[in-house]
Amino acid sequence: GSNILMSYDQLWADAQSELSRLLEEELPAEPVSPNKDRVVFFQHLATLYVRYIQVFRQLEVVYDQMVHPQKRRVVREILDGVMGRVLELKNEMVEKEFSEYHYMDDVLHALKLTPEEVEVPIPRYFLNECSKEVQERKGMLMEILKTPITIKEMTQEEAIRIIQRAERARQGRLRANFIERTRYRPKHFRSDDRESAAIYIQKMWRGALVRKKIKIAQYEEMIWLGMIMDPKHPVPCPAEIAVQATEACTRIKQKEYEEAYHKSAEDITNQLRKREGHDMSNAQKSQIRQWFHRCRESTGVFPDYPDEEEGGSALIFTEMHLMEEIAAKEESNQRSQWKGTVEHKQKKDKGKETEKVRIQPANIEKYIYMYIYITHTHTLFYLYIYIYIYIYVCVYVCTHKKKGSKSGKKKKKDKDLTADRTLESLCQELVKQGLLKQAKNIRLQDYLGDYSYLGSTLRQNDIEPMPSLSDVRQVLTLFAVLPLGSQVVHEKAPLIKAMLLVGPSGVGKKMLVHAVCQETGATLFDLSPLNTAGKYPGKSGLALMLQMVFKVAKLMQPSVIWIGDAEKMFYKKVPREEKELDPKRLKKDLPKLLKLIKGEDRILIIGTTKDPANADIKLLSKMYTKIVLIPRPDYGSRYILWKKLIRNEGGEITEALNLSCLAKISDGYTSGHIVQAVQSVVTKGRILLQGKRPLTADEFVTSLAKIDPVFQKEEEALKNWYAKTPLGRKRIRAATGREEEAPPPQLKAAEKKGKN
Repeated sequence: GSNILMSYDQLWADAQSELSRLLEEELPAEPVSPNKDRVVFFQHLATLYVRYIQVFRQLEVVYDQMVHPQKRRVVREILDGVMGRVLELKNEMVEKEFSEYHYMDDVLHALKLTPEEVEVPIPRYFLNECSKEVQERKGMLMEILKTPITIKEMTQEEAIRIIQRAERARQGRLRANFIERTRYRPKHFRSDDRESAAIYIQKMWRGALVRKKIKIAQYEEMIWLGMIMDPKHPVPCPAEIAVQATEACTRIKQKEYEEAYHKSAEDITNQLRKREGHDMSNAQKSQIRQWFHRCRESTGVFPDYPDEEEGGSALIFTEMHLMEEIAAKEESNQRSQWKGTVEHKQKKDKGKETEKVRIQPANIEKYIYMYIYITHTHTLFYLYIYIYIYIYVCVYVCTHKKKGSKSGKKKKKDKDLTADRTLESLCQELVKQGLLKQAKNIRLQDYLGDYSYLGSTLRQNDIEPMPSLSDVRQVLTLFAVLPLGSQVVHEKAPLIKAMLLVGPSGVGKKMLVHAVCQETGATLFDLSPLNTAGKYPGKSGLALMLQMVFKVAKLMQPSVIWIGDAEKMFYKKVPREEKELDPKRLKKDLPKLLKLIKGEDRILIIGTTKDPANADIKLLSKMYTKIVLIPRPDYGSRYILWKKLIRNEGGEITEALNLSCLAKISDGYTSGHIVQAVQSVVTKGRILLQGKRPLTADEFVTSLAKIDPVFQKEEEALKNWYAKTPLGRKRIRAATGREEEAPPPQLKAAEKKGKN
């Protein structure tokens, strides 16, 4: 509410002032002695992390609702920088505490914040702002996915089974309708005594009146205590509806202003091209020509024109600038004896001038117009001039270069097996083979879970707490969503190429994969061993399949490559029933392609497994640098799951339904089990009967009893396996105090050299 009333400029100013305070604390004028206490140092990191999250949330709101195009560009740069800093702090906390999960309930208590205020936001520009090329590619992919896939011919036995299923279902529906009509027939009261009948009616009526009065009194008491929302305040209220409408209008204005800004930038570029284009191109041509002649005079051969990877014509100007600087330094060394005092005064004067010109964070708005209108248009204009000069210089070098000059050796590139094919044909083939799929419409906020309120308290008492589903959601947002959504963050933040989600069946591993794709607009590829079985046989077929997948993934980035049952790829021993499927065919080639993913490639490999003990842990940990353990839901998460899922299916939560009892009884069951139980109980017929017979906990317990829970042994086995991973072993060493006694890696290397 306060953020809505506050202007976005003021919100930006507050975020900027907090950011400047954080920078002063992190970069003090005088160096601070390092803190050797691990607990105190982690507390400092956690406090910085929470404060940066606050700035992140403020800047995300400002960027989403600000209309001014030039201001939005400045806010975008700051927002990407803050996101990168949040990921750096998270990575540092992982390295210091040797755990992917961190509990900061004591920090929240000290800063007087609620868990909702520390929730890592997902910037809305991930989906709203895409280039035209990306939008066209995504539209093309959606059309391919919508086209019907040719159905394989079925055998006579399969057709008979489908007809039998349909007939049995029809008979079951008729039987259920007949039972429903006969069950609730009104029962007639038969009695010859009128007086006893009147007394019975009075007794029932008075009891109903008293129960109604007690129910109303209890309801009013709950409203007065603030435990139930007053029905006079509907949800959503008119103010919230008005705010949503205003935000939608603001986004429309953003697009209009952005188009006007691009149009004005093009007009200014055209004006500069007409006025200064000819003179600038002639000046740069003469400079490049002089550079070629100088190199020929010194070496006797015309040099090769620099490639685009080396910097192009910009490299020529930097070399000329360096040569001028070297010459100037030589002259200054000769005259340094009698010119030392003068130079000292000039340095002082320059320092004073730079202090005056320095841009302060508070005055940043004054420099926005100059930064955007001049710098941006000139960079576009220089690109146009460089392209023109590149053609001119290539012709000049070809006419003047001597025969027999040796050109530099170029690196060998891998042969492109699909060079003659278009992107559309590759996508069609991958969709036909089932390797390219459409992500389900699931958002990360649909992964329900409560905050862990006693995590730090338990760790202080040497008890390792199990993470909550809210912690899992935060980890996926930081390590998967933010790097995939922003190109700048992906290039500058710690690079994560592959991530492994480990947990029992039903905890929501596949749901998280689809949610990551939906939040970032990523393309989903399925390279699960069972999905690739029998497709593209042989070594050449495997190489073609992987090259197609990674080529399309780079062109359609951001991309997520999902590997279900990831343990099958690194089996210790392949079971007999799976030998024909050849689940280990990607074992050698996929890690090699993983090395080719660079910072500019927004590609993430996500593996999911429920039985990692069957795989070679060394190979699995080598491929997946991030291993996230997903546990069963705790009490708070189960309570939220029951409440939200029953309401989503159309059920009404009354006093007859004890949610606390349900959450306690369902200990050991996963989110998938709870969804299955709710869907089996809250059917269309049961929703119609809620007025006469409200939902009770007994109905859900009956359906839960038919499902096998996750037993304690299975969860302990996953914990023991995670303790053998690189991060788990480091945590055990830190807990036992062996890490402090271990010698540093430099001393170990010196000992090895001495032995050799």
